[in-house]
Amino acid sequence: MARRRILYEGKAKVLYAGPEPGTLVQHFKDDATAFNAEKRDTVEGKGVLNNRISEYVFSHLNEIGVPTHFIKRLNMREQLVHEVEIIPVEVVVRNIAAGSITKRLGVEEGTRLPRSIIEFFYKSDELGDPMISEEHITAFGWANPQEIDDMMSLAIRINDFLGGMFAAIGIRLVDFKLEFGRQVENDMVRTILADEISPDTCRLWDAQTNNKLDKDRFRRDMGGLVEAYREVAQRLGILQENEPIKTRGPVLVK
Repeated sequence: MARRRILYEGKAKVLYAGPEPGTLVQHFKDDATAFNAEKRDTVEGKGVLNNRISEYVFSHLNEIGVPTHFIKRLNMREQLVHEVEIIPVEVVVRNIAAGSITKRLGVEEGTRLPRSIIEFFYKSDELGDPMISEEHITAFGWANPQEIDDMMSLAIRINDFLGGMFAAIGIRLVDFKLEFGRQVENDMVRTILADEISPDTCRLWDAQTNNKLDKDRFRRDMGGLVEAYREVAQRLGILQENEPIKTRGPVLVK
């Protein structure tokens, strides 16, 4: 396999230089991490499922006019995406109390919030992705007020779409994380959705049983991570029941 230039390697993905200027190849790894990578493992097939689920979600977001970096899926583990300058702010949308908000505010897990809540976190593994305010974001120049407005309005649209999409297949959208980037087009800069949307970045509960279908299965040592991700893919119609996951694909070249 021809050597490819790695531009960035994160906990779950690798970004390579793309075939055309302004493009990247996003490779989904099988690595599973939690608690800022203090806990890690390799779960065969996870990257394939995340690639397929994220492709499905981003394709539909593109269709309804939400600007994203997604262009097309290349193979079982890779996507072609637009190159963007990532804004170092993670946007978290919460519909039901779970995760850190239950500890910070003493809200019982599973409590439906009075309304969807948007929170911001500084994207920094070294600092543990601390929670931040709009004042922090503008004061330190991580994003300007217009970009914050863009991220919030897009997050609300995405939440509405995802909530309906998952409700239709019997899944509750508890919360999810988004990342955005700056894309330059004809000397204009616009804010677009980047990264991925998958069970790695969402909390998804079965609507009837509250069975967890997301990365909390890894965080809490519940087991069945790939089986849960497969369940999400099957309900979305991406995989047929008992369809094998082709885990073979492009090999990372260092």
